[in-house]
Amino acid sequence: MENTLLVIIISITVISYAISLWLDFLNSKNRNKVVPDELANLYDTEKYTKSQNYGKTNDRFSFISSSFSTLLIIIMLAFSGFAIVNHYALSISNNEIVSALIFLGILVFASDLLDIPFSLYSTFVIEERFGFNKTNIKTFVLDKIKSWGLILVIGGGLFSIFIWFYLETREMFWIYAWITLSVFSVFMTMFYSTLIVPLFNKQTPLEEGELRDAISKMGEKAEFKIDNIFVINGSKRSTKANAYFSGLGPKKRIVLYDTLINDLSTNEIIAVLAHEIGHYKNKHTLSNMILSFVQSGIMLFIFSLLVDNPALSKALGSDVVSFQLGLIAFGILYSPVSMILSIFMNMYSRKNEYEADKFAADLNYGEYLISGLKKLTAKNLSNLTPHPLYVFFYFSHPSLLQRIKAINNGRNRT
Repeated sequence: MENTLLVIIISITVISYAISLWLDFLNSKNRNKVVPDELANLYDTEKYTKSQNYGKTNDRFSFISSSFSTLLIIIMLAFSGFAIVNHYALSISNNEIVSALIFLGILVFASDLLDIPFSLYSTFVIEERFGFNKTNIKTFVLDKIKSWGLILVIGGGLFSIFIWFYLETREMFWIYAWITLSVFSVFMTMFYSTLIVPLFNKQTPLEEGELRDAISKMGEKAEFKIDNIFVINGSKRSTKANAYFSGLGPKKRIVLYDTLINDLSTNEIIAVLAHEIGHYKNKHTLSNMILSFVQSGIMLFIFSLLVDNPALSKALGSDVVSFQLGLIAFGILYSPVSMILSIFMNMYSRKNEYEADKFAADLNYGEYLISGLKKLTAKNLSNLTPHPLYVFFYFSHPSLLQRIKAINNGRNRT
């Protein structure tokens, strides 16, 4: 039974990699298509060539990094690597929570250490070559240390709680784990920008002036009270621009990257913010949270039915039934279900993006939203012709062309 299960686990890993590789190939090949008329003037010849080279460079790099990580997982599975790590953790402590934390810590930090050369190359070679990188070695190292600290405190804390629930309640542990995870998700949604972001970036209130006045007027027009508008020093790490809306209730805030303020006109920034407010007005944050709760509840319930099955641990080469080995095996077995769910979640997310675009267009910011999106796409050297299947599987946002057509069609109907 366990040998069959191991074959299934390895097969899922290989098939998932093959599907990803095929989609990447289609997307890369699609870069050579003729640029649609609506986007013809987005790049001049020199910059379009640069965009193509940037995409192809990232495609090659993604192939190498994903192949390495997949090969590593297959080796760990084929040669009982996870069981060896688990045996070592048990030799240090017989306490099930402590040994599980040691097991998880070894895997997480070993994986992250192996990823550092790839991160360094991506940041200081690829991003540097194409003019995006603003990160220095000091910032890179500090970011890594802070990330490890968060993994240790938050990840380790949650994992300890889940195992304790399992040891105390067994088949009922998933309910307590689900409640804990849901409460934590709500907490992070509300306080992420005030607790986590400041560890990595400086946020300052947007100064009084033309932009703040324009944002306030737009808020009145949208019947949306805007109190907390912050600027984040995104230029500390990259020239790429962004903006986002975070929090719930009195903790909601709008965050603008300083690069966005530098790259877009006032009206274009207002249009981007109107889009973000559209998400809130259409209750997308709430609906996404509810869907996430349902999805995590289903996953934890299924896991609770299988975690005590000795076949999961034996498939990874261990005669000792353990929560952590069951989690690893289940995670891989569940990945096809997770992939299917992610497709539906991305479809739902793209629908929400269209609705948020429509909200901005209905406030007469459609033209500025289009010009802002075009500027951001050109600035980021984004792919203008992503393959439809790649968009279907991976994109949480519609492609630029799809968004432009939807906004223009909405304006034409009115």
